[in-house]
Amino acid sequence: MQSLWRESLCWVIAVALTWLGSETRAARAGERVTSDAEGRIHFHPLPVPEGLRNPWPAEWEQAFETRANATIAWFHDPVRNGRYGTTWFESEKASYPNAMFAFLAGDRAPALRHLESEDAMAADHAHTEGIDFYPCFTLKGQVRKYFFFGQYLDPAYRDRMFRGAKAWTEQDPLHRPHPLYGQGNGQSGWLPEHRGGWVDARGTDNLRAMRDIAIYLFAEETGNEATRRVARERILQYVQTLYHAGMSEWDSENYHGHAVAAYHNLYDFARDPDVKALGKAALDWLYAAAAVKYWRGGFGGPNSRDYGGANVVYGSGAARTVDLFFGDGVIPNPEPERDQVHLMTSAYRPPRAVVALARKQFERPVELLATKPPYVKWQPGQDIAPRFHETTFFGRTFQMGSVVSAEAEETWNVSPFKLMAWNSGRGVDFLAVNTSPLFEHAGKHAGDQIAQYRNLLIWLTPAGPDRSFRFMFPRSAEIRGEAGMGFFGFERTWVAVWPIHIDLPVPEPVDEKHAERYAGERHVANAMLGDGLAGFAMEVGEAPGFADYDAFRAAIISEAHLNVAGLTDGRVELTGTDGRRLRLEYNRENDLPRVLRDGVARDWASEKDLYGPAGNGTPIKQEWMSGRLQVTAGGWVFESSVDAQGRASFREKR
Repeated sequence: MQSLWRESLCWVIAVALTWLGSETRAARAGERVTSDAEGRIHFHPLPVPEGLRNPWPAEWEQAFETRANATIAWFHDPVRNGRYGTTWFESEKASYPNAMFAFLAGDRAPALRHLESEDAMAADHAHTEGIDFYPCFTLKGQVRKYFFFGQYLDPAYRDRMFRGAKAWTEQDPLHRPHPLYGQGNGQSGWLPEHRGGWVDARGTDNLRAMRDIAIYLFAEETGNEATRRVARERILQYVQTLYHAGMSEWDSENYHGHAVAAYHNLYDFARDPDVKALGKAALDWLYAAAAVKYWRGGFGGPNSRDYGGANVVYGSGAARTVDLFFGDGVIPNPEPERDQVHLMTSAYRPPRAVVALARKQFERPVELLATKPPYVKWQPGQDIAPRFHETTFFGRTFQMGSVVSAEAEETWNVSPFKLMAWNSGRGVDFLAVNTSPLFEHAGKHAGDQIAQYRNLLIWLTPAGPDRSFRFMFPRSAEIRGEAGMGFFGFERTWVAVWPIHIDLPVPEPVDEKHAERYAGERHVANAMLGDGLAGFAMEVGEAPGFADYDAFRAAIISEAHLNVAGLTDGRVELTGTDGRRLRLEYNRENDLPRVLRDGVARDWASEKDLYGPAGNGTPIKQEWMSGRLQVTAGGWVFESSVDAQGRASFREKR
């Protein structure tokens, strides 16, 4: 026993000395960013203990650095001559990263002048030395400015930031009355005069992450222990939520990357090792969630806060962010996200299994069932249940997913269905369907009910005089109309669509704002007919199940069957080419349909797992309220957990 104790103690001392030694070497080297003779930029993040690092092979690191250099080159514009944007309100979400990219590219003096410039609303921030600690997006940049670029700042300015941060965190700034505006005038807007307080109090996942992490790090830095503890509890509660109930602002094509970037700040700069571990646990979970939806530069499947503009490769802000690590895009990222500045200057790397999950390096085809929570601030012991039930099918050449929930989800812009199909030239093609007007925010509208069984799908909704289904698909797809059905021929994936009380498609023009992004896509509207239920059914095929597109169409026409005899009563059944049966029975009390798969009804009440096995080979698993996540892909198994006391642990194995 004493020998084991001595061995454990020696291991702890060795790890500590290794970390301290690396810190000393980094301090001796001085530079956080260097470049070699070829002009290639290299990053030297603040050191992190080996036990909190996810190891990567050397070739991954080199490819990551290549992508990071391409992002810096994309943002670098020497003719700006220091003109990176304004600092009014939360405009630093653009201007600070612009300056940081310029610094990384070598334009250090103008970049630092901008980062140290007087804030446009300094009079509102007199109580924090004129330093802006109010909007959440600004806070995200202030953290990296101070902790990563701080050694390059003028000492007087850095000391001013310290004094401002100390005043800001002397008490918990959240809901503390503003010295000038109290709790605000209640008028529309997000400025201090409208909302009051010492800090932006908006509560979405990404804004909470930016705010709570900044409060924690600056309280820790300035020695305001009471505030540090309060902020730690908020962070702990949120990370526990991820590991027990999931993410409220789930898989957002627009906002997921912002939450990711905020937790890079916590991982990189927290001094408390337990809090740093929470930062790692959050990042492991957030990147795993992104990996489910990401593929070859696309970001597919259902998601919340879908703004309707992401249905092309690199159309999603989330894809344009995490691509820096996942890196399996076929074309270069045409518009990298500014949040990548946080990723490239960070010591964090996603687990190898998570990267393999994003690259779909697991046995396919396989179906994944998942749930998402309501928008709540979950706490241990609170009795909540999942709100959304998601079905995703990973084929060999495509990925399709759909979602149901008891209520309409228009406020949070929940997109109900997307399909991504393999494309050799650009990565993936999208087949997106919605009942929203073209380019409005996607929404699961009242009455939308979907049933999915692997590659089979049925969607019903109440018809109306002004309602249409809108289909988006690539111009390269081969479209056929046969036997009263529509067929889409993608490069290696084929789709059959049975119309149910919807009219023939009418092309919809694309406005100037979206014309460039969607130059390769077609948009059509299928008006709903009558005053009953309308919709469509779908089967998706690929090799080796079918030799080619012609064989698929022939099999659909001769072997598949859609039974709509019970449509008046809300019953529709689709029999696929392989004999599997999917039945949707429309629910007129709420929007959770009765779904039977080969005669067996799905029991929504018992389906709670955040990521659940629908059979052998499911690459990601997380039981409801378990606190444990497991990812199996690419020959690796990664496990992470967060318990009720806030202790995070990690394990990776072959």
